[in-house]
Amino acid sequence: MTRSDAAQSAVRHFLDLDLLDATTLRGILEDAKAMKAGRTGLAKGAPDRKAPLNGDLLLMIFQKSSTRTRISFEVAMRQLGGAASDLDGSRLQLGRGESIADTARVLSAYGDAIVLRTDHHKNLTEMAHYASIPVINALTDHSHPCQLMADMLTFEEANGPIKGQSVAWLGDGNNVATSMIHAAMRFDFRLRLACPSGHLPDADVLAAAKVEGADVAVTDDPVEAVKGARAIYTDTWSSMGQERAPSELAPFEPYRVTTDLMAHAAPDALFLHCLPAHRGEEVTDAVMDGPQSAVWAQAENRFMRKRRFSIGALTGPANVAMGGIQP
Repeated sequence: MTRSDAAQSAVRHFLDLDLLDATTLRGILEDAKAMKAGRTGLAKGAPDRKAPLNGDLLLMIFQKSSTRTRISFEVAMRQLGGAASDLDGSRLQLGRGESIADTARVLSAYGDAIVLRTDHHKNLTEMAHYASIPVINALTDHSHPCQLMADMLTFEEANGPIKGQSVAWLGDGNNVATSMIHAAMRFDFRLRLACPSGHLPDADVLAAAKVEGADVAVTDDPVEAVKGARAIYTDTWSSMGQERAPSELAPFEPYRVTTDLMAHAAPDALFLHCLPAHRGEEVTDAVMDGPQSAVWAQAENRFMRKRRFSIGALTGPANVAMGGIQP
């Protein structure tokens, strides 16, 4: 191992849930609960009573649209005593041909951590490989781990420990579905994914879940998937950058979350959606605005997760050894 490789192995990245062990993720989740409780009585823009990131700078690159993730990182850093710089991806030299490797090296000299949202997961792993500061996955075409940690927090606030509970995913087997499978592997809950043919979750991710003995299964029957579930989760039928024509949405129609479908789940089942929602497509207004909807709590908890990720990346113990990540 070269000196450069040795330095890389100590960098604290947050790239995917399956790269962290269950104990680490549980610790992150419990820390987030404590941090949320600790802000009771404080204004949204007020700093924490003890600001652990005083003087730290978070550099954010969003190559895809973002509302909740972008704002939550900015506000989180302000509350934690640091600052966030939103780097418009289209105005960086990265958008004019500069390599990810060179960009990573330059940003490492200017900031203390990097948040990246990008079209291609390979861009994320390459950024992490060459950066000497932590890199956080704010969404790629492969996964969305920050979102799923917020979802775990939302579930446990409402329904207690998620271990052994049943969760249903309906619709496209997309990047959020990948992170949902990773979450089932680490938090030990039962996951049933109902997806139309041709839109199944990543086969390699499903295979990894099987190897680890996770209780994960795929079906084409939405009613079967939601039976007894204590949370029903869906996402848009067209992911950013992968928009579908109206005629291509027909296979997803049976997977729309309606009040009739919710009736097959547990009486206290939550409805979850990572937002933004396309009302009338993947979910009806009656469910989205209904008493079982937890989507606004999810949005708030995404913010709490960003706080914990920022602290973990900048002050916590090394979580992932990156020596094996290849560009």
